This record gives sequence, C-alpha cells and structure tokens, in this order.
Amino acid sequence: MLGDPLALCGCDPMTGFTRTGSCESGPLDTGSHTVCAVVTDDFLAFTKARGNDLSSPRPHFPGLKPGDRWCLCVSRWEEARRAGHAPPVVLAATNAAALKVAALDDLLAHAADRPVTH
Repeated sequence: MLGDPLALCGCDPMTGFTRTGSCESGPLDTGSHTVCAVVTDDFLAFTKARGNDLSSPRPHFPGLKPGDRWCLCVSRWEEARRAGHAPPVVLAATNAAALKVAALDDLLAHAADRPVTH
C-alpha cells in the first residue's frame, strides 16, 4: 500500500484469506480481505450486528478480541467507516487492492501506523 512489500498482518490468530498472516488477495478472494485492522470492541459489536460475528469461537476459529490484527473485507471496513465504527488500519500490512473500494485518505485517517514522510 505504501510502496513497500506487504508486511504481515497477524499470526495469533492466523489471519488472511489464505491463512498465511498476510492480507494477500487473489481471484478466489471474492470478499477482498485486504485491510489489516486492529479490531476494537466497537467494531466487533458493529460487525456482529450486521450478521458477521467475529468474536465468538467456532471450529478452526478462536474468535477475535480487541487488539487482534485481522484481514478484513475492504467493503466491511468501508461500511464500518461510514457508520463511524471503523477500526484502526495497519497501513504497512494493508494490500493496495483495498484502494479499489476505500479511499487512501480514509485509510490514512484511520492509520494505526503512521507513514514516514520525507
């Protein structure tokens, strides 16, 4: 996203569409899991209310807790942003493909990691 190689988003729990810890994406990732977010209580409640419960454990999924890093679908992140519930974004681990849906200025405004400017 910032011109550097894509950094890992999170390995505990293991995230990413391909469960490699990276927000890499490809043709099979129809949800575009490209935004590396630091989940918050507010976001978890928001997405649960929208029918995507990320906080409850299920087989092969431990459930997320505040502070976990997770590759979110860019459309869900954008929906949460518009509703005032977007979690912080780890820019170095967010895939540039997210820019097809989310504006760079919006991602920057929610940055958990601040880009270095020269």
